[in-house]
Formats: sequence, C-alpha cells, structure tokens
Amino acid sequence: MRDNRKMNPLMAALAAVILMTAAPALPALAQETPAAAAPADPAAAAAPAAEAGTTAPTTLTDTMGEADELTPFTMFMDATIVVKIVMIGLLLASAFSWVLLLLKLFEFANLNKVSNNFVESFRTAKSIADIGKIAGQEDFEGNPLADMAAAASQEVELSRQAGLEVGGKHRETTLMRAQNAVNAVQSSLSKRMSSGMQFLASLGASGPFVGLFGTVYGIMNSFIGIVKTQTTNLASVAPGIAEALLATGIGLFAAIPAVIFYNYFQTRIGAYGARTEGFIAELMNAISRQLDKGA
Repeated sequence: MRDNRKMNPLMAALAAVILMTAAPALPALAQETPAAAAPADPAAAAAPAAEAGTTAPTTLTDTMGEADELTPFTMFMDATIVVKIVMIGLLLASAFSWVLLLLKLFEFANLNKVSNNFVESFRTAKSIADIGKIAGQEDFEGNPLADMAAAASQEVELSRQAGLEVGGKHRETTLMRAQNAVNAVQSSLSKRMSSGMQFLASLGASGPFVGLFGTVYGIMNSFIGIVKTQTTNLASVAPGIAEALLATGIGLFAAIPAVIFYNYFQTRIGAYGARTEGFIAELMNAISRQLDKGA
C-alpha cells in the first residue's frame, strides 16, 4: 500500500505533463472539426456554386444578344414619334440636296457648253443685226449670254426705229440704254443661278441642330424611363440613348454634304459671273464699234 501511495504522486505529475503538452493542439483540432464536417452534405455545398456558374453566363449571353439586335433600322422603329419625325425630315432633306446636286451639275455643264458655242458664233457677227439674229437662234434659246446680246441689239434697233441718230448725237444714250437692258438680264441670271442655294445653306446650318433636338428629346425620354422603372441598369437605358444619338447622326449626314454642295456651287456661280462680266464688256465694245461704223 505504501508503494502505491508513493506511485500516485508520480502518476499525477506525469498526467499533468501530458496534458500541458497536448493543450496547444486542442484548439487546432477544434477548428478542423467544422471544416472536416462541411463535406458531409456535398449537394448542399455544390448548389450555390452551380447556381452562380449558371447565372453569370446567361446574363452575358442575353446582353450580347440584345446588343446584336441594335441596328439603325430597329433603333428607328423603336424611337418615339417626335424623334421619328425629325429623322424622316432630315432624310428627305438630304435626299433633296442630292437631287439638287445632280440638277445643278447638269445645268452648269449644259450652260458652259452652250455659252462656248454662242461666243464662237457671236464673234463672227458683222453688224448689230447679225448679233440679234445669232442670239435668236433656237440652239441658244435660254442661254444667259445670248439673252444679253439679244436685249442689247434689240434696244439699239428700237432706238434706230424711233428715228434717233444712234451713230451720232444719240450714240451715248443708245449705249446707256443697251447697257441697262443687259443689266436687267444679268440680274435675272443671278436669281436663276442662285436657285436652291438658300436651301443648301439652311440645311447645312440647321441640320445638326434639328438632329440635336431629336437627340435631346430621346435622351429625356430615356431618363423618364429610368425614373419609371427605378433601375440604373445600362442595358435598359442604352437602346433609348442609341436611338436619340441616331437623330444627331442623320442630322450630320444631311448637313455635311449640303455645306460641301453649297460651297462648290457658289464657286461655280462666281466663276460664271466673272465670265458674264467679261462677255458684257466684249458685247458693249462690239456694239460701240458697229455704231461708229454706222452698221
């Protein structure tokens, strides 16, 4: 019994040492126990991951599909009535500017061709009466230079028929009346050649602003839609904004060619005006020379 009593303190001390050695490992075992127990229900753990993996690709695919469907035609069809009216008006104005371009190109080409032929024939005239006959030919009908020559020669003939001495003391007044007749034709020529220029200038200046009006109206409707749907998702707002911006694009599409056409035709009009001034000087010199000759 004495030996057992002596051994008990030894056993107690040994047990205490073992407990002190194993104590730091107990919290780690306690932490590993929940992690080891987590895979006990693999289906429950895999369900959220599967749902997350399924949701993300579906949203991306849907977004790409909606983006692919955004074409200029669909944006036009989905636009509001005000934006549609703006787009249609700008497209019609643009089409008319292109038609005007073709008409003006044909007009200037024919004008220069007939003018060249008339000037060649005019320089062969031997008298004021010959100038009138050449200007009255059917091939030169409606040509501005021919109309000027016809008006000047007719005014001289009217003065002669009135019994005035066109080659004597009434020479200067006769030339003045002939010059006034030519100026009258020239003023009508300026109005004729400038036809359509005001439209091109107006379209070039106001086209972008008309398109911008459609854009502002469309974006305003998009923000109203945001308020109604209570969402800031870009996918729900982007189509409306794209439709609105299309109006500005059409406005620029109509305005840029109009400005180019306007500048081009203004140059052509200026060049023909300079040619007209040169012909008037040549015409008045020819009439003055014929008056001095008594023809």
